[in-house]
Amino acid sequence: MTAATRRRRWVRVPVLVALVALTVVFVYPLVWLLSASLKPRAEIFDNRLIPRHPTFENYLTVWESAPLGLWLGNTLVVTALAATTVTVSSALVAWGFAHYRFRGRGPLFGLVLATMMLPGAVTLIPTYLIWHQLGFVGTNVPLWAQNLFASAFYVFLLRQFFLSLPREPFEAARLDGASEWKLFWLVAVPLCRPALVLTFLFEAQASWTDLMRPLVYLQDTATFTVPRGLKAVIDQFGPGGESQWEVVVTASVITTVPMILLFFAGQRYFVQGIATTGSKG
Repeated sequence: MTAATRRRRWVRVPVLVALVALTVVFVYPLVWLLSASLKPRAEIFDNRLIPRHPTFENYLTVWESAPLGLWLGNTLVVTALAATTVTVSSALVAWGFAHYRFRGRGPLFGLVLATMMLPGAVTLIPTYLIWHQLGFVGTNVPLWAQNLFASAFYVFLLRQFFLSLPREPFEAARLDGASEWKLFWLVAVPLCRPALVLTFLFEAQASWTDLMRPLVYLQDTATFTVPRGLKAVIDQFGPGGESQWEVVVTASVITTVPMILLFFAGQRYFVQGIATTGSKG
């Protein structure tokens, strides 16, 4: 073993220690939450990661106390629609900015990016009035339908990916008589699948955890999504209600698991999308 090899190994030691420490910091809250969901009420805040008297009674109580299954179903539908619509619409807009050359393309793209500077609170009331006039307040439509008009952030992300694609496959497809739609659907989409999956995962996570819009648009318990339902559970069983924290943490565990499974299912595309997006301006 050479001296240079030994030095490289010693340099890696503090990096590995830092990574382990950060992993513990990020994983500990989830482990604590899972452990607390298996504890009786008297032991929930004893900070033990292994319950002394584990019980699954809390999970039965949650399903009996709140329509959690209905809320999970509502959230699943809203998340799927929101993630799918924003991925498709943003990809089409990004393809237009990356593939076509037209006068004013730069200023128009800058205008699209400028919309990201607007805080959500600025457009909250006008957007609410629009949905109210359309008669969709009180339904789940406002939670996903605005994604039909793309997202500036995802347009920027996907445009950077489209710009990094080689030109040869598109030129070959044109020689074979491919239409503009086929260039996008049969050539560009397969090549940018990691970025599209990344966009889908980002929006799925954002929609699954969104609380503000359900608070604004939903009043009926039957239309609640998971975040809005958790707010109702906290109001009922939290400090302002019956103080049954075991019910709150158990409901939190049940609603967190789908996002963890989604991340692991798309982890390969997530890493590829992060690694390859933005390599060209």
